[in-house]
Amino acid sequence: MDHQDHVNLLRPADLTPGTTWTDLGAGSGAFTLALRELLGPSADIYAVDHAHLARLENAYRDRFGDSENLHLIYADFIRDLNLPPLDGLLMANSLHYFKDKEKVLRHVREFLKPSGALLLVEYNADNGNPWVPHPISFESFCELTPRAGFGQPRLLATRPSSFLNEFYSALTTSENL
Repeated sequence: MDHQDHVNLLRPADLTPGTTWTDLGAGSGAFTLALRELLGPSADIYAVDHAHLARLENAYRDRFGDSENLHLIYADFIRDLNLPPLDGLLMANSLHYFKDKEKVLRHVREFLKPSGALLLVEYNADNGNPWVPHPISFESFCELTPRAGFGQPRLLATRPSSFLNEFYSALTTSENL
């Protein structure tokens, strides 16, 4: 996939420009760049990963000219993080590393403002391999989200993948409890 594919997976979420988001498990930043393109220059984006963030920062500067509103956090997102209340969080190819997805989603939900958005990009499969140990199909994600304190997700887009057949993007919001 290229940058435009990443943008196209996120675009149907109709993100509000200038809002505050995080990319959990940002890696080298492919989806962080797509998120920034859709949120615009006044958005604050917190990229969280335990490695690769220097490459992300360089790619961000190359594409957008500066990284003033990009905040790099070298950490594991399943731990407590010092984040402001977020309008949304992106988990692109990061949830599939966890077997107990409900526990992870309950934890990251705490970073969101009431009715904050969770934007997921994942392989549309329930059986993994050594590189993608615990993918979650859209159907299984729909069953999981209410248990984790989120509303019913909406399927946004799909893209073919030579690795595990297909990627999908989905959007849900935290329940206003």
